[in-house]
Amino acid sequence: MSSATPTSGTSPVRRLSLAGVLRLRRPSEIWFKPALSSVAAVAPPNLLLLALGRLDLAMYTMAGSLCALYAHNRPYAARARTLAWVVLGMIGGLAVALVTASLTRDAVVLVTVGALLAAVQKALCDATRVGPPGNVVLTFISSAALFVPQTLGQVPGHLALAAAAGVWAWLVGMAPAPVRPHGPERRATAQALNAAAAYAAAHGTGADEDHAPARAAGYAAVQAAWQTLLALPSTGARAATRRALERLVVRAEVALAAPADTDPERLRAWARALRGGGRIPRIGDAPADTDELLGVDAELAARPAPLRRRLGPLAPIAARTALGCALAGYASLALGIGRPYWALVTAAALYQANLTLTWSRAVQRVVGNLAGVLVFAAIAPLAHLGQALLVLCCLALNFGAEALITRNYWLGSVCVTPMALLVTEFAGYQATGDLMTERAVDTVVGALVGFLAAVVVTNRRAGSRVEQAVTAADRARERAARLLAEPAPAPGDLEAARRGLAAALTDLRATADGAAGEWWGRALPQERVVLAERSGHRTLAEAVRRQAVRPDRGAGTRTEDVRP
Repeated sequence: MSSATPTSGTSPVRRLSLAGVLRLRRPSEIWFKPALSSVAAVAPPNLLLLALGRLDLAMYTMAGSLCALYAHNRPYAARARTLAWVVLGMIGGLAVALVTASLTRDAVVLVTVGALLAAVQKALCDATRVGPPGNVVLTFISSAALFVPQTLGQVPGHLALAAAAGVWAWLVGMAPAPVRPHGPERRATAQALNAAAAYAAAHGTGADEDHAPARAAGYAAVQAAWQTLLALPSTGARAATRRALERLVVRAEVALAAPADTDPERLRAWARALRGGGRIPRIGDAPADTDELLGVDAELAARPAPLRRRLGPLAPIAARTALGCALAGYASLALGIGRPYWALVTAAALYQANLTLTWSRAVQRVVGNLAGVLVFAAIAPLAHLGQALLVLCCLALNFGAEALITRNYWLGSVCVTPMALLVTEFAGYQATGDLMTERAVDTVVGALVGFLAAVVVTNRRAGSRVEQAVTAADRARERAARLLAEPAPAPGDLEAARRGLAAALTDLRATADGAAGEWWGRALPQERVVLAERSGHRTLAEAVRRQAVRPDRGAGTRTEDVRP
């Protein structure tokens, strides 16, 4: 970014690049957890239905079973609540779809209802940050259910199957808690330490602007760690563990503000210690620890923004989803394809935070789905040898999808697509060529129409939200600066102000990045963003210099007498 960038006017059209869209990333550190959970949640209901000769009911049990994909990054107390809400949301969407399917067979009405459901699911998942996998799984189930013939008398039984599988999925998601009850928060803290170490190690090797992405990644990891820790109870048996992890996150935060005074290897050593099952490293008993954790208590007392306020900025994304899904479904119907929900789900899967990211997801979706169609052609003969093999192939693809999707979305889609095609054959085998053709056409139609809807529905509020984020960052900086000017600020106040400033700067960077990928909006206040970030990080560094203990000083490192 340059300070010469204009602050008003009309943004130029941004070029949609293909560079890096299909590049593979390192797998997630816990890629195997959702992969194993999905298999553990899906296999028993499917095998039971297979034994009973009612594999045609598998769609309803899979609705509940797929809830096991959610909330793997959350502490178990928060995970229990999140999974319960996901199960209820899944059953709610399924109920609307089944009742609609029992009342009408008008395909236009069904597509319209599916599009509205997709928009609601997208908005709620984004507002509550339920993901990955976000709204796509919910939309896939509800959209498919719309096109399954129903009667009102069958709906309660089908919902009961979904609810029973959802309870099983909840148990699967909570199963690791007795073995490693503090695993999610330890991982989040370790990620914050490693991100801070990466920035500290790179600092001083070039211009400060060159390390802005590493700094932003570090602050994002720290904020994620705080969100994880603040979800833990502040009293009871887990309080000692939470306090020990809080001190480590504080050190990661301080390292980001003062990288020159930081030993990256020490941060990495603490992160490695958290990966295992040993005791939690504890930073020495510094006088500043009390103030730091009083600052955390101040954050705990702050109430989150109401859901209605969080939904407001998502209105353009929800409108894109509703319009794109509806038009994609209508286009599929016009082409005479029997499963318009495939085009609808393709469109629903595209919509990301901005148009540029939506374009990237559209390319990934098309490439992954078309490759997945070819995989289906290869494994269909094996799956058609018997229903047991059909179920086993679906389970293997289910595992592969979750194992690969963190490398890149298109790679996971290579497994998701044949799995979805095989699921359609649970009620009876179908012509492989017809399924392949319909899925390929629906993919292209859904991606094309869905992206065009995203172009039409502009997000003109993006620039305003950047200005609001700049203002919030400036206010947070001013608050921290006022406290720095005092000879002895109240205990915890400076720490709470510093952490609030770090959160505001993180939000500013995320908001600016999201708005930069939009089209047709007014030009962003880039100069104000740059100035707010620079002055904010200077104030953070000043706050660090007021710390009684630097990251590399103190009484040394020992272990907290708390087991995982």
